[in-house]
Amino acid sequence: MSDGTVPWSAFAAEAERRLAEAGIEQPELEGRWLVEEAAGFSSGEWFERRFELATVRGVARFDQMIERRLAGVPIQYVLGHWPFRMLDLMIDTRVLIPRPETEVLAGLVLDRLASIRSPLVVDLGTGSGAIGLAVAFEHPTAQIWLTDSDPDAISVARANLAGLGRHGSRVGIVEGDWFEALPEDLRGTVDVLVSNPPYVADDAQLDASVIDHEPHTALFSGPQGTNDLAMIVNGAPGWLAESGALFLEMGPQQVALVCSWCRDAGFGSVVTARDLAGIERFVIATRGQPL
Repeated sequence: MSDGTVPWSAFAAEAERRLAEAGIEQPELEGRWLVEEAAGFSSGEWFERRFELATVRGVARFDQMIERRLAGVPIQYVLGHWPFRMLDLMIDTRVLIPRPETEVLAGLVLDRLASIRSPLVVDLGTGSGAIGLAVAFEHPTAQIWLTDSDPDAISVARANLAGLGRHGSRVGIVEGDWFEALPEDLRGTVDVLVSNPPYVADDAQLDASVIDHEPHTALFSGPQGTNDLAMIVNGAPGWLAESGALFLEMGPQQVALVCSWCRDAGFGSVVTARDLAGIERFVIATRGQPL
């Protein structure tokens, strides 16, 4: 505990040392994040305020967080929030950690919506709300529906919606299993259906930081990891508008199969897109011909 004579910079140095000894890849950066969170510093204040004296309450918070991180809890859950495009989302172990790949997916959706006035967008299996809330924040007139079958995930999404301010007035959240959550009057009117569904095979070997902390219901989807992808592809045409599009994230080994399903489901255009590593990870299927 600090007696009011130790600066936060000293705790950052301690955190860096302990994290490095534990084999964590970015000990200096993570240590600073932990101290910023404990001290209540906002983004960008570190270099200006790092020599301020630590408080007893802040150090207690720091001790709690670093012990969780050293125990293997992902840094995102330790901090309790994580950036996603232009948003800072509240997250915990009830939802998946938002990942850069999914930021790419949201960007693909926004690119398509750029020329559409007041589009209707549905984010299926929203989790923290990341995709749908990013679209609501960055598109000035989009109407958004978020769905999830997990009431815990719905609670997190609602918390993030509350932080969206005036942009949140165009967002609705409904609980239910995929399309069953949606109001019937939306059938045939949706401009974009987007989802980052569970797509991990049931017997897949995942890193301990994932399998020990992230929700399994948001990860696993049958023997090939494709059960939920199949359900979404089969149900999507009945909900999309005449030129509406389905955007899906998946594992690269699933792309060819999902493309064939989309063609079988009657989509007029089926294309793929790559993630930040240049790996094919997204399928975009459009009813009729693309805009």
